[in-house]
Amino acid sequence: MKLSFFQTASLGIQHVLAMYAGAVIIPLIVGGAMGLTAEQLTYLVSIDLFTCGLATFLQVWKGRFIGIGLPVVLGCTFTAIGPMIAIGGSYGISAIYGATLAAGVFVLLISTVFSQLVRFFPPVVTGSVVTVIGLTLVPEALKNLGGGAGSPDFGSMSNIFLGFITLLIIIALFRFFKGFVRAVAVLIGLLAGTAIAAFMGKIDFSPVQEASYFHMVQPFYFGMPTFEWSAIITMILVAVVSLVESTGVYFAVSDICDKKLEKKDLAKGYRAEGLAYALGAVFNAFPYTAFSQNVGLMQMSGVKSRAVIFYAAVFLMLLGLVPKIGAFTTIIPTSVLGGAMIAMFGMVVAQGIKMLSRADMASQENLLIIACSVGMGLGVTVVPDLFASLPSGLQILTSNGIVAGSMTAIILNIVFNEIGRKKSSTAVELAEQKVS
Repeated sequence: MKLSFFQTASLGIQHVLAMYAGAVIIPLIVGGAMGLTAEQLTYLVSIDLFTCGLATFLQVWKGRFIGIGLPVVLGCTFTAIGPMIAIGGSYGISAIYGATLAAGVFVLLISTVFSQLVRFFPPVVTGSVVTVIGLTLVPEALKNLGGGAGSPDFGSMSNIFLGFITLLIIIALFRFFKGFVRAVAVLIGLLAGTAIAAFMGKIDFSPVQEASYFHMVQPFYFGMPTFEWSAIITMILVAVVSLVESTGVYFAVSDICDKKLEKKDLAKGYRAEGLAYALGAVFNAFPYTAFSQNVGLMQMSGVKSRAVIFYAAVFLMLLGLVPKIGAFTTIIPTSVLGGAMIAMFGMVVAQGIKMLSRADMASQENLLIIACSVGMGLGVTVVPDLFASLPSGLQILTSNGIVAGSMTAIILNIVFNEIGRKKSSTAVELAEQKVS
């Protein structure tokens, strides 16, 4: 489908809205925990959006050394929330950015080596990881549909109505329309849901009125980075975990785009993420990873164009420079976002199941890998305090359902399909080909 400028731009805005809530919630959480002033918090949100756009541009742009060249959106990783708050509480906010900078350099250095591990990511692993990503995100969608966890009107009839009417509008557009209208069904659903919320008196326009018209990017806004060994090691662990999660997203997008990923492509993708970490440190933003929200949106719209994500990157950078524009997206009610997220995150699950269909499902070992990884990922999501007594360093691997499920899939695949099995070079090549 050949897209006009308006169509491409509309699809780009849709991708921005799909990931916006996930992008801004982290600076709000971390900034609140660090006791930042309203002015500092405004800067943190704005610079996060700007850096999201810059990092996305570097990833989509397929250069000689960086960029995977797939329609992948980068956003700040949720895995880093706990470690960043802990580092900031112990050593100050400057240590957060010192550790982030060091982690970025580490990722840049190991990118080629990490890409050689592609044979450890066959369909049974990547499919399990993508399925876990979708399943662990669905509860967040339901929380948002109810109005957001902790909100005073959580689960109110107005929130439930807005969430489900948004979802029904998206479903109706898919049922009765084709082409471009179907491609922007989520965007139309969000706009329609917001309009209905405005008639119900549930829209607060004060964030738009209070926001400034221009915001200048200022490197090292919170001061020069400082370096603490324990903080650096912690953030390096976060970076490695993020690479594992991103690998699943890379393969999911490559599957949607019918493009085979080579080791060099993975290495360039990892380098882009390492550079994104470094940019996050310089601009006092956050560590960045591939966002799975946009994978589900891409699957729903059927549009696989990199141009759309380029537009999304530009819009994110503009939002970061012009807080007045960015404030308009903040007025979308949480329940409306939740309704759209149910469809998007569910599509991530569907994509993971599709990838699993390429694995050898007659193998009892593979079935056990799927069972344990999905069970662990979903279990940790439902019972997040299960490993609360473990050391904080280990909790990086156990406190997040996506991380726990991904690590389980990788380790069990090594145990059942790698250790003790001699493979000829031909067999290894065939295994690598099956990954993509």
